[in-house]
Amino acid sequence: MPDWPWVEHAWLTDLLVGVGYSIGGPLAVILLFGIVTAAAWLVAVRCAETGAPVRWLASVLSLCVALPFLGARTQLVTLLGLALLMWLLSRVREGDRNRVWWIPPLFLLWANLHGGFTAGLFFLVLVLVLSWLVHVFMPGRDAGPAFVPGRALWWLGGATGLGAVMTLFNPYGWHLHREIFDSLSDRFMIETLQEWHPVSADTLAGRMFIVYVSVLGLSMACCYRRVEPVLWGILLVFLLLAARHLRNIPLFLIVSVPLAAELLDTALRRGALLFPLERVSLRQWTAGGTFALGLFLLYEGPEHLLRVWRFGVHPAEAFRETSYPIEAIEWIQTHRDRLGARPIHDYQYGGFILWWLPGTKVFIDGRMPAWRMGDRQIFLDYMNVREADPPQVDLLEKYRIDWALVKRESALARRLAEFPTWRKEYEDTKVVIYADEARRPLTSAGYSKTADLEASGETSRARESW
Repeated sequence: MPDWPWVEHAWLTDLLVGVGYSIGGPLAVILLFGIVTAAAWLVAVRCAETGAPVRWLASVLSLCVALPFLGARTQLVTLLGLALLMWLLSRVREGDRNRVWWIPPLFLLWANLHGGFTAGLFFLVLVLVLSWLVHVFMPGRDAGPAFVPGRALWWLGGATGLGAVMTLFNPYGWHLHREIFDSLSDRFMIETLQEWHPVSADTLAGRMFIVYVSVLGLSMACCYRRVEPVLWGILLVFLLLAARHLRNIPLFLIVSVPLAAELLDTALRRGALLFPLERVSLRQWTAGGTFALGLFLLYEGPEHLLRVWRFGVHPAEAFRETSYPIEAIEWIQTHRDRLGARPIHDYQYGGFILWWLPGTKVFIDGRMPAWRMGDRQIFLDYMNVREADPPQVDLLEKYRIDWALVKRESALARRLAEFPTWRKEYEDTKVVIYADEARRPLTSAGYSKTADLEASGETSRARESW
């Protein structure tokens, strides 16, 4: 799809990742997003009216639930942005109303760091609507920490509107917003990609989230006596979004961690009352809980930390223990002359191939599920040729595919084995590589010949040969 107007909604984050990678390799990228994640939780939990030890303990517990959804992902920037909004609103409620004017520059930066700024705008609009409803139906009542009182509500509305305008100042203008809307409204993509699926108890991540929500709800029923309709409304809406789509779970964890810290503080205080206070104080209860959690993390942690370190320092070795086809990639690096220039591959391998085989024109990668031109949708074509059983192999001719890297025993692998012109070039326990003899490069350096054509400006001839 050479004419597709690609909108890179995380261009500034990618720039930071590129700088970090050029300086410190994968480890620098891991550290960058580790810092972003820790900052998001520590900033969000500062909204809780508890002591620091309880806030830290609540953050660690919440992060344990979030762990399956974390990693070196640009989406984590949005978690930090949402946490900063929560912190700014808490300062506004405490009387520092000038903090609302930090919101427009925050959205200016956020819109260039990641397209998830829409979650921030949604959060502010939700706060505004719920606070206004409280003013109308419960006048003069303090409705909790998420409630925006008095004239600050108008200031917040103005800052939110100005923040929305600031999101237009990006390399793509309003086209950034259109791209985000098109992605969020693509039903086929949402129904196909796992991260857009509803929460399920069939996965460990789903079960951990269900336990977290259950404990949070039970704790509110047992310990919470304040009436806070704004906070409850925010939690309910984000809970529904998380239940609907797995990728929204970290957003709910961020908005709920201050409440989790306060409930944990209440539980520790009540636990302390079960024993004579001169023997066990709240501080001791907190210290004991933190120590117990530390022992658990120490038991589970070293192996995980070592694994993360290996991905940062020796990624090729680390990937051998995963389902990613690093062994096949290493074979390709030394046998490029035996393959063509137009591959078909599994969707999850697209970014991996771009990383390890720079210059390869991948069939599809994680940026492309919503790409469509008229009745042509690249993700739908991919599903029909790669995931369907039997696969629609006529699409291989449509895109002039000349080699394939697919999982062993997949429907496409079995189908290619039946074609006389497709020869198996490589196989291991993860994947198999087939090459089409009918489209075999004319020279032993077919791939580099194509690159030479592009470099010399003969792009039309290169396209025709492909």
